[in-house]
Amino acid sequence: MKAGTNMKIAGKTVYVFVLLTIIMVMRLAGHNSSSLVMTVGNSSVLNCSLKGNITLLKWTITPKAGGVCTLVYRADKKMTHRTTCSDNINLIFTADLPPALEIRQVGLAQEGNYSCDVASAEGNFHKRYHLTVLAPPRLSLSCDEQGSPVCEAAAGKPPAQLSWAPEGSSTAEERCHDNGTVTVLSKFTACSTSVTNVTTCMVSHPAGNRSQSIDCCPSEKIVTNVFLYACIITCVLIIITLLAVIYYFKLHGDRPCHKTKPPEIAPVHSQQDDTMEVEPYTTYVQKENVIYNSVSDLTVGQDLPQDSCPGT
Repeated sequence: MKAGTNMKIAGKTVYVFVLLTIIMVMRLAGHNSSSLVMTVGNSSVLNCSLKGNITLLKWTITPKAGGVCTLVYRADKKMTHRTTCSDNINLIFTADLPPALEIRQVGLAQEGNYSCDVASAEGNFHKRYHLTVLAPPRLSLSCDEQGSPVCEAAAGKPPAQLSWAPEGSSTAEERCHDNGTVTVLSKFTACSTSVTNVTTCMVSHPAGNRSQSIDCCPSEKIVTNVFLYACIITCVLIIITLLAVIYYFKLHGDRPCHKTKPPEIAPVHSQQDDTMEVEPYTTYVQKENVIYNSVSDLTVGQDLPQDSCPGT
């Protein structure tokens, strides 16, 4: 009975010892692990914690997307070896300090875990970073065809939070992209009845807050659009009318002229023309009469019968 009680006490003691050991290891691991937040385009330097002179240093980079990158430095040969690392990640060397890892102009592809392992005369040391990369959204504000303000926070990481001033009803939608960014689109649907129609879109984001205002003025814009459309339609109608008139005159101007045939007028015969037409016949008759008279005179003079012709 007593032996059983001792066994239970020993078991509880071992359990408590293991639990404390686990808690201590977790605390140590947490102490050697850091969270790092960077914005796209910024640069940073990561250091390793160590004691004594190093003999070997190794950085292991495990991004969320892509292959693992390693940078190894051997102090005895002063030589660096790297595998599948981007050009903006390099080791930098400073006097009396171990090589540090420099990230220049960080991008979304560099987000992930960065681990540093160091071997020195004092022992082995480990340091771990978790890098989170923020992408500030691109803000744009415009008016749609109905005169409602539309605010867009494009390609933000994490997604931006949009709000309006003055407050009113709005509709929002999100579009996710392959690189992990999100575009948020918000439309302000409540029309203000106040004197001013200025609407402000406010963007809240870990990389920075921004705001932009716009005056869509739905009522004024409708009147302006109606007047503009009326002017455009009037101009189009005038142009069409002018083209039709030009085409009409051109069509009728190119046709050949058809002159009407004047009515035939009966020729007027004057008395002089009749005289001219009758005159040759009169002359001929006169000549015949002269010849006849001459023959008659000759016949009478010679006592010849009048029916006989001379020379027959």
